[in-house]
Amino acid sequence: MTFNPRYHHTATQLLDEQLIIEAAKQNPERFGPLYDKYYKQIFGYVYQRMEDKDTAFDITSQVFLKALTNINRYEYKGVPFASWLFRIAHSEVMQLFRDQKNKRAINADVGDLKNIYEEVQEPFFEEYLPALQQMIKQLPEDDLQMIELRFFEHRPFKEIAEILSITENNAKVRMYRILERLKKTITNYKV
Repeated sequence: MTFNPRYHHTATQLLDEQLIIEAAKQNPERFGPLYDKYYKQIFGYVYQRMEDKDTAFDITSQVFLKALTNINRYEYKGVPFASWLFRIAHSEVMQLFRDQKNKRAINADVGDLKNIYEEVQEPFFEEYLPALQQMIKQLPEDDLQMIELRFFEHRPFKEIAEILSITENNAKVRMYRILERLKKTITNYKV
């Protein structure tokens, strides 16, 4: 699994971010640096799940409006502020799907899919890609969310746990179970 500095923060970066958050809690006009820092990530997260750019812009705006409105409820839990934003974004996206009964999109590149094969210790061949994509599309929403966060966005388990409001250990166990099911399906597909 490749390290992505966009999703990982040093202790100093987390502390600096906390200072910005505290300033925004005191004065909403100071929310701007958080918006500037995370807008592209949140938009990308939303857009990756729907393929409709206008709706993705609307949802992203709603996420930041809710974050700004509720900033005083934010509590630091040792992960970047983005985790809280992603939790809001996840909730907004899922609400849209429930309200409109939309089918969500799955966007992943070959490298991301190859990482799944490596994780389940199966050899990767290009001709397996359509089958793996189909398997992923058939996953329950919660499992699909875990795969996206871990393999497509390369997030650490601690942040996945924060986004999904579960423990880090639970995130690891759930991922292990999902990968075991995918491995069985992959193995059966190859036979």
